[in-house]
Amino acid sequence: MAKFVVSLTDKAATDAERFGPKAANQAALGHAGLPTPGGFVLGADAYFHQLESLGLVEAAEQAVSLPFMESRGPIAEVRIGLFSEPIAPDIEAEILDAYRTLTAETGMRLAVRSSSLMEDTEGSSFAGQFQTFLGIEGETDFLTAVRACWGALWSPQAMRYMQDKEISAIDTAMSVLVQPLIEAEASGGGLSQTADGGMSVSATWGLGEALAQGEVVPDRYDLTAEGKLVEAIGGQEFEHSAYCHAHQAPPLNPMAAVAATQAQGHEHDHDHAHNHDHDHSHDHDHKHDDAPSKDETPRRQCLTTDEVHELARYMKVAEEMMGLAVEVEWAKDDIGIKMLQARPLHVEEPIVLDEVWRGRPGLRGHPGGMGWGSGRACVINCECEISRLNHGDVLVTNVAGPALVGVLPRVSAIVAELGGSTSHLASLGRERGIPMVLGVAGATQQIPDGSTVGVDGVAGIVRWLKPELNEKQPMPMMHPGEMRSPG
Repeated sequence: MAKFVVSLTDKAATDAERFGPKAANQAALGHAGLPTPGGFVLGADAYFHQLESLGLVEAAEQAVSLPFMESRGPIAEVRIGLFSEPIAPDIEAEILDAYRTLTAETGMRLAVRSSSLMEDTEGSSFAGQFQTFLGIEGETDFLTAVRACWGALWSPQAMRYMQDKEISAIDTAMSVLVQPLIEAEASGGGLSQTADGGMSVSATWGLGEALAQGEVVPDRYDLTAEGKLVEAIGGQEFEHSAYCHAHQAPPLNPMAAVAATQAQGHEHDHDHAHNHDHDHSHDHDHKHDDAPSKDETPRRQCLTTDEVHELARYMKVAEEMMGLAVEVEWAKDDIGIKMLQARPLHVEEPIVLDEVWRGRPGLRGHPGGMGWGSGRACVINCECEISRLNHGDVLVTNVAGPALVGVLPRVSAIVAELGGSTSHLASLGRERGIPMVLGVAGATQQIPDGSTVGVDGVAGIVRWLKPELNEKQPMPMMHPGEMRSPG
């Protein structure tokens, strides 16, 4: 009988205290009758056993008891040991047996994913902070991926996250979720509840890593609370999107062509879904003069109406299973849609605008789903400019990936040209109370650096006061994480 490994079809796999909420929720989705990839999970007891077999328990205890500057040595010792040292023979024999069985049954490459005991809990999603390895083939790569997932618990970004959440690394552990890799035609996420009382689905072509990392603007599908499609807003693909250094001219903005559509109004039919190429129409007194970009690649949308409705039904089942609003991840192959993840979702009330913001220039994007924030716009085109970011600023940037988690304590809000409501940074923003609007076409070119910006993270709208108005009508600066109506 297996000691460390449990199949996701086994009811025991729903034990979050042993396998972590990510793996346990994945198993529970399957037991609730939803389509999932299947697979198996390596329990947290294997992680503890590996620490003991390598003699790393003392270093782990030192790492969490010493002051931060003194703890770096023990942290590195634990992380490097978990990643580089051989897996204990009894664990290795068991996971290789499970690996061989799974690959023989499916003939598919694998996805190896972290499942911390603290991950995907309410208030601590750890979104994008650990490791996922896609397309694993061969026993050597598989064992390396398992070791890397263990070591990811002690990575600098995970340690910073846990320090901020007052979580001790010694009080948690890392399970490892192993599943057949869905050869995705499309993938994305979904929110079972939104601030306006509806539901939302986001989608992009291929694997969902680019969406999770905030590197694309996904298709967005808005639905009623009952799961009926109301509106479909097309995303965009680009040949490249990159930071440029401060002393260089910015690259041709890949969102410029999309920004050009924002001055156009659109009719809204609540009985039929409409397809828009990222139409952010809003504030008709504000004109955008951007020329189309050669980097833009028009595309057809990822999901049919029936598939969107199917996802809505799945989210309702997941919501009932977990007893609260949920954020999900999914993938679609040539067989159909499969559910990959479900985590708790915090839902905010709509924001009531102060009169000073009405009629101001504005852009619309994908709402992060959390609060209102205002402050001085700090437009960043390169990571080397992050030092310009002051406490309470609104960060306006191109790519909003989970690597930006380090600046969240310093900002009042984030606006990004790429990303969507279900990207990892949006999840981190929701749990920290940081308003965000992502997928905002032309944000770094349209929003003046130094202007006062108001970010409605619930409605997905960014407004700003022209620089000459800043002194006449100064707005209070929002402190990081403060959620307050501007009204």
